[in-house]
Amino acid sequence: MVPIPIEWNSATAELGHNGAVTLRAADIETAAANLAGVARRTELIRNDRLSDLTGAEVLLKREDLQPVRSYKLRGAYHFMSTLSASERAAGVICASAGNHGQGVAYACAHLGIKGRIFCPTTTPRQKRDRMLALGGNWVELVFVGNTYDEAAAAAAAEAEATGTVKVHAFDDLRTIAGQGTVAPEIVDQIGLAPDVLLVPVGGGGLLAGCLAWIRERWPATRVIGVEPAGAASMQAALWAGHPVRLDRLDTFADGVAVRTAGTLTLPIIQQKGCEWATVAEGQICSEMLDLYQTDGVITEPAGALASAALRTQVSVEPGQTVVAIVSGGNNDVSRYAEIVERSLVFEGRKHYFLVQFPQEPGALRRFLDEVLGPDDDITLFEYVKRSNREVGPALVGVELGDPGSLDELLRRMEHSQLQVEVIDPESPFYRFLV
Repeated sequence: MVPIPIEWNSATAELGHNGAVTLRAADIETAAANLAGVARRTELIRNDRLSDLTGAEVLLKREDLQPVRSYKLRGAYHFMSTLSASERAAGVICASAGNHGQGVAYACAHLGIKGRIFCPTTTPRQKRDRMLALGGNWVELVFVGNTYDEAAAAAAAEAEATGTVKVHAFDDLRTIAGQGTVAPEIVDQIGLAPDVLLVPVGGGGLLAGCLAWIRERWPATRVIGVEPAGAASMQAALWAGHPVRLDRLDTFADGVAVRTAGTLTLPIIQQKGCEWATVAEGQICSEMLDLYQTDGVITEPAGALASAALRTQVSVEPGQTVVAIVSGGNNDVSRYAEIVERSLVFEGRKHYFLVQFPQEPGALRRFLDEVLGPDDDITLFEYVKRSNREVGPALVGVELGDPGSLDELLRRMEHSQLQVEVIDPESPFYRFLV
């Protein structure tokens, strides 16, 4: 099957014959020229920590330093700059968990276009405030549903009813081309293509755009798409051969928490081809903390996704040039308590138990002296004494000094003759705690 090239115009892009769709390197280069003076040429910075870990020359592409703190500005502005005068006058609609909405808000203010941004109710406060600050009087926020997909459905219905142009976050060739401008910028900064390029994936716009340019200009580059374990919709679509709706969706990495892959991004990714890595949300949290505490980089969960894959999921050769795209830095500082918690749980340091304590003097002291290890710490203890019972349950959170000492702790609990129930990390109760 020969893909049918699609020429640029102001109309919404559609699939070609037999479902084929083509985005050319020249289209990305056109978008790059259009974005000159609007999107920032973001820094490409060597990361000592990851370079030491892998033996490679690891560079971070800092898209968190864009004016809207994510690469989404590239796609939104390029899309909106192609609109006709009548389309601009009618205004635009988009759906966003925050980053795309900020790009649209920025473009609305700079191009003088009214916009309505449909957001899930889970959108962090920081992202809500930034959209309003960037768009000013040009934008209105509408909150619908708990996920991006629910907000997107509402935005699509509104656009259909009013005839307003919908600025898609990833599933339009203009958006994809704008987002793909990250790739030629990386190559220009290095002077040649990297050996390995790691790209975070939600709906697939960034990956599709980068692949379209890289495969045509530098086909030898190893490209790796990275998805969160709780929202791996693109890999599910590739396995099925068509977009599928995930039954379960973890919205923690809200910037890439997409339940259904794009109908345009999927065929481009299928045609161009890449490798894949899947990263647990807890590992994303560990990488966020290392980026912040060691590297001085504040990212959102989606922004740490690509570099997190270098911890265990992706192997690279010593001396290779490796680029990981830091896609966004719109993180609410109030989330760091949850980030630390998820990281500790993932690394096996934090555990929760229901412990039946005998209601007698000295029971807690014996637990501390005989059960806990010398480097273990109680992080949570909730207990109410009942005068009419012989035992009372306590919710106990324990942070281990050594993650490998859990079995020893469980053996000491068993020998103590206490009734202990380990709280399953997959249980609803556990999710309540975390």
